[in-house]
Amino acid sequence: MSQVSALATTFLSHTKTRFVAPSPEALAELDALLSRAWEDAQARWPGVPLSAERFVTHVAERLPPASPTAPIAPLVSALSLPELYLACACLQGHSVALEAFERHYLARLPERLRSLRQPDAMIDEVRQRVGVKLLVANAGHAPAIADYTGRGGLLSWVVVIASRITNKLRGQEKPSTEDDAEELFKALPAQGLDPELDVMKRRHHAAFRQAVREAAATLSAEDRHLLRLHFADRLSTYEMAPLFRVNQSTISRWLKRVQQQVYTETRRRLQEQLGLSTEDFQSFIAFVDSQLDLTLSQLLDEKREPPSEG
Repeated sequence: MSQVSALATTFLSHTKTRFVAPSPEALAELDALLSRAWEDAQARWPGVPLSAERFVTHVAERLPPASPTAPIAPLVSALSLPELYLACACLQGHSVALEAFERHYLARLPERLRSLRQPDAMIDEVRQRVGVKLLVANAGHAPAIADYTGRGGLLSWVVVIASRITNKLRGQEKPSTEDDAEELFKALPAQGLDPELDVMKRRHHAAFRQAVREAAATLSAEDRHLLRLHFADRLSTYEMAPLFRVNQSTISRWLKRVQQQVYTETRRRLQEQLGLSTEDFQSFIAFVDSQLDLTLSQLLDEKREPPSEG
C-alpha cells in the first residue's frame, strides 16, 4: 500500500481545476479510490504494465472542469477508469496494451459499423485508418487516443471516430462553419410561394446569416458535440445513450433542450436586428422554424475533433 499512499497528492497536482484543499478524510477517500481503481484496472488488463503514478496523472489530466469546492471522488468515479488505464498504456507504446486494444476494440468495429449501415466495402479500410489515427503519432502530435477522456465508453468513442472517417471517405464532408448560415438560408422554402416573403428573405439575407452564426456560438462545446453526433453522424438516441452513460430518454431531453436554445436565440437576434412589425416577423420566423431541423447538422458541423465526452 506504500506504493500508492501518495496517489491523491499526485492526482491533485495534475488536475486542471485547482481544488480547495480537501479535508484529511476526503483526501484519504480519494487516495483509496485511486488505489482501488489502479488495482482493478491491472486485473482487467493482465500483463499491461503501468505504474500507479502514471495512471493517476493520466486520469487527473482528463478530469472534466469542476467547481473548486466540488467533491472530487464522485468526479473520478464517474469516469471509465479501466479504459483510461488501457488508453494510457497504449500511449506509452506497451505492446500488450496495443494488442488488447486491437482485440477488444478495433476487432469489434466491423460489427458495429454494419449496425450503423456503413458499407462493407469500406469497413476494412476504416478499421485500419482508425488504428493509425488512434495509435500512431503524427507530425509531432501524440496518438489521438490521448484525447479519450473516460467520460463515456471507449468502444462508443472509437465507433464515433470510425463513423466520421467513413463519412469522409464517402465524400460526405459538410460545408465549413462560415457557409453554414448560407446553406441554412438557402434551405428555406423556394421563391414564388409568397412574393412578399420572398422579398423579405432576400432583403434580410445577411442579417439572417449573422443571427444563425451568433446563435450557434452561444452553444457550449458539449452541446455542439451532442448535436453533431445526432444530426451529422446520424447516431440515434439509443446509440448515443451508452456513449454518455445515460438512458435514451435523457439523450432525447438533452437534444430538445439544445435545439430549443438554437431556435430561441436565432429568433431573438433576428427580431432585434430586423426591426420588423410583429406580424411580418412572425411570418418570416415561421420559415426558420419549419426548416431549422433539416439543416441543423450544417449549422453545427465545424472542423471535427475526436469527442471530448468519450
